[in-house]
Amino acid sequence: MTQRRRRWLLRGLVAVVLFVVVVVGGVFPILTWYYPLRYWESVERHAGLHQVDPLLVAAVMRVESSFDRYAISSKGARGLMQLMPETAVWAAERMGLQGFRVEHLFDPEVNIAIGVWYLASLRDQFGGDLILALAAYNGGQANVTRWLRENAWSGEFETVDDIPFPETRGYVRKVFTAYQWYQLIYRHPWRRFLPWG
Repeated sequence: MTQRRRRWLLRGLVAVVLFVVVVVGGVFPILTWYYPLRYWESVERHAGLHQVDPLLVAAVMRVESSFDRYAISSKGARGLMQLMPETAVWAAERMGLQGFRVEHLFDPEVNIAIGVWYLASLRDQFGGDLILALAAYNGGQANVTRWLRENAWSGEFETVDDIPFPETRGYVRKVFTAYQWYQLIYRHPWRRFLPWG
């Protein structure tokens, strides 16, 4: 191999290494900032109790409240997982949470516990289907059941545009997209080769 060819190959190798460092090293810190894992210990604990993927819970919290524990929606949903007070009271009774009051929804531990339980119960009601569970989390279990019964929506992500409520349609898209990003960032096999993986 000639000296000139060796230099050319070395420059090419340096360019590839720089590309990987700049693109991968620059993009992933941004992605982990944009898709953070906040309140992770509570999320993992409660997700584990109910066999819910903790990354799905993170996606729900990101879309629902942007991880603002004091968030209140225009409709009155509260906390990290944006639980309606009536739903939270109902869920707390079924969970056996003693002394629950609506203001406890601003406590991350309580909000996550109830939110994960509720998400898991919706998943179970819909035979393990996460898309249906997400639609019900936002649009209500009775509405989703009616849409399926009346063939207004097939229940599949590919037909999400058929969901009658625009807010629920957007919600399912946002959470499912965030969930895919969370899986890509935190679970993809090539992460083990990165210095922060």
